Amino acid sequence: MITKEATEVAPAPVREAPEPARPAKHRRSWDEVPRWHIYLPLSVYLVFTLIPFYWILLFALRPAGSTSLVPWPITFDHFEKVWTERSFGTYFENSVYVGLATLVMTTLVALAGGYALARFDFKVKNAFMLALLCSQFVPGALLLVPLFEIFAELKMINSLGSVIIAETVFQLPLSMILISNFIKNVPYSLEEAAWVDGCNRLTAFRIVVLPLLRPGLIAVGSFAFVHSWNHFLFALMFLNNQDKQTIPVGLNTLMSADSVDLGALAAGGIIAAVPVVIVFAFIQKWLITGFSAGAVKG
Repeated sequence: MITKEATEVAPAPVREAPEPARPAKHRRSWDEVPRWHIYLPLSVYLVFTLIPFYWILLFALRPAGSTSLVPWPITFDHFEKVWTERSFGTYFENSVYVGLATLVMTTLVALAGGYALARFDFKVKNAFMLALLCSQFVPGALLLVPLFEIFAELKMINSLGSVIIAETVFQLPLSMILISNFIKNVPYSLEEAAWVDGCNRLTAFRIVVLPLLRPGLIAVGSFAFVHSWNHFLFALMFLNNQDKQTIPVGLNTLMSADSVDLGALAAGGIIAAVPVVIVFAFIQKWLITGFSAGAVKG
């Protein structure tokens, strides 16, 4: 006989509430790091970075023979000396001409080659890309002898055109690779839509693709300009006359085996550096955007 107690359902066991989890060990976030932990190493790095620039300004602005650590009284005699007596005005014009011509030629040729690499498939494409990458391991000094022979046969020695061509050839591989990556980031469907609207390939590229490549073109062009502005070997080997030389070669003429005019050398260094600093100050945003875009695989 089943009793009443047996038919009753036993109550479910009461579960004890779990103990609250112990808080993990407190970790200091980046915002809670004391500011002096950040500012102190940055200040030390800034001091070591700015001291050479201060010494250049000191030698360029203080009078000749002075040993003061403060450029006072300020004089611009060294700048006047290098600009007029040492022909830095001519060197500056030649460097501007070489830099702008290299910028234009490198950008145009790299734009055409980069578009072909990004939009067309051909049998030797991978081998060609490998050759472009391998060319970056060849130092410019190894190209001096063959380039000199070529320019001698073309009667281009002691001509700014030889330096422009050499700088363009030296800059093309990296510039072409970067621009091809920029073009890969532009959707191919945009060009196809332009073709449907009646544009040919060249018109579609000019209207649709080219405006989107502005950061990349500025990055490639500025890199080519700065490299040609600072490059020393090609101008030294291919230019003989003083009125054809560029600023890097002009700076080298300020140093002799017996003595060095530190004031004139410092003034010439500032003249050489100021245009590059101004260019980078204006294109900094475009430069960072362009290189970051070109680093992403399309």
